[in-house]
Amino acid sequence: MRQDEPFDDEEDEGPVTGLPDLVDEEGYDPAFEAGGRPGSGIGGVGQLGDNVVLGPVPDLVADEDQELHELDDQGVEEHHADPNGREARHALMRVEAELNQRWPETKIEPSTARISALLHLLGEPHRGYPVLHVAGTNGKGSTTRMIDALLTRMGLRVGRYTSPHLQLVTERIALDGQPISAAKYVDLYEDIAPFVSMVDGAGGPDAVPMSKFEVLTGMAFAAFADAPVEAAVIETGMGGTWDATNVADGEVAVITPISLDHTDYLGTDVTKIAAEKAGIIKPGSVAILAEQDENVLKVLLERAIEVDASVARAGSEFGVLEREIAVGGQLLKLQGLGGVYDQIFLPLHGAHQAANAALALAAVEAFFGAGKDRQLVAEAVREAFAEVEMPGRLERVRAAPTVILDSAHNPHGARALAQALTDEFAFRKLAAVVAVMSEKDALGILEALEPAISDIVVTVNSSPRSMPLLELNDLAISVFGEDRVRAESSLDAAVETAIGLVEQHDDPEEPLAGGGVLITGSVVTAGDARTLFGKEPA
Repeated sequence: MRQDEPFDDEEDEGPVTGLPDLVDEEGYDPAFEAGGRPGSGIGGVGQLGDNVVLGPVPDLVADEDQELHELDDQGVEEHHADPNGREARHALMRVEAELNQRWPETKIEPSTARISALLHLLGEPHRGYPVLHVAGTNGKGSTTRMIDALLTRMGLRVGRYTSPHLQLVTERIALDGQPISAAKYVDLYEDIAPFVSMVDGAGGPDAVPMSKFEVLTGMAFAAFADAPVEAAVIETGMGGTWDATNVADGEVAVITPISLDHTDYLGTDVTKIAAEKAGIIKPGSVAILAEQDENVLKVLLERAIEVDASVARAGSEFGVLEREIAVGGQLLKLQGLGGVYDQIFLPLHGAHQAANAALALAAVEAFFGAGKDRQLVAEAVREAFAEVEMPGRLERVRAAPTVILDSAHNPHGARALAQALTDEFAFRKLAAVVAVMSEKDALGILEALEPAISDIVVTVNSSPRSMPLLELNDLAISVFGEDRVRAESSLDAAVETAIGLVEQHDDPEEPLAGGGVLITGSVVTAGDARTLFGKEPA
């Protein structure tokens, strides 16, 4: 789908034993060069002009009484307010308070009419760049971040839109792999606010106003057009067909594993959920499908046939060939659409993340038009995966005892989490701190976690939708038994209790080291824990 892009045309020279510098002695970088040589393709420096300056340049202004020679560029450096400083954060809080008056993401009126109207008023910003669209139940955020990392390493400027956020709403809109600043978020909102008001008023007094998610989606599309980006990776919020992000026509549609979640909105029939999520597969696109339940796969394939989309399936056209647990992650051999990529170090834990990596690789290959005997530059792929960061996904935030947090929030995610903990960690004792949202399948989450943990401390998170403590405590006792359950009314107290549990030594012969604490149950819980341990939004 992309011409003149980052492919490796040389024959396979055998296994790679290291990760050498990708820039040779003459300064040639094959991935960046293939991503767009001067004057050609996407991502090349030449598109920015031959005099592009690589690096930040301070704005210089001269004093009014200072006479400068026409070649004299000296002056006084202009100082700007910190875009993430106190003033910007206060403005962000003001904007968030205003946006929070709108319908939240948990309240939906299925229609793309409002977001379409807003984007029309904004000049159709979502039409200005190619889109890779990601939907599914689990692994959407991880896959989206991996796609972002791969595209960036191939020389493109990338925009990324994800939801929900862990700590700060600015995480949802990312440019160049980093969340936008608080000041940029405020500017984006203030730029589109008049048009949002126009959409709100156009439907009459009884019409549904734009939801917060719809406004944020408009802000993201506008930000990417303004940057401008050369590709945008867009994660759906909930569902697919009626999701606000689905106004974009993705050249590549990525479907991660589908299971039950958001049942109050999407229902309890997994095939109907699949049909909703399949709506992101557009005419003429390429659908990249993770391994799915047989009935789910049938629904997805029917949609692809209906719109004449090409299809690549995990386990058939691409997948994980080999997986070896390594220090700090795992070493992978992946089958891509264009061939085999070996010696891939992924600094993440769990077989589910290996599957996400294969899915992301296939998506990027499809975006660049990879196929038989036409690979991406293998070394660039290795480097991109080696640098992937995944906040809130089996993330270690403390040592001695080890504290890990994970945003698993449904039974499918909790099972993958428990399996990773069992396969890749050797804790002497592992206590879990769990807070779950009221609308979630808390019982299913607890049952999935039970085999992997010794004790559980139930608590609440910062959301008003957090399941009441007594209710969660009763569910935990039904799964773990009363002796293995503790309850604390705050997250910090729950963490302290869990640390105390894993540091107890009833047997004097028992080793002192080897205890661990897991914090999980919700994206909000993981975000609260990141803040508690001093982690910056990412």
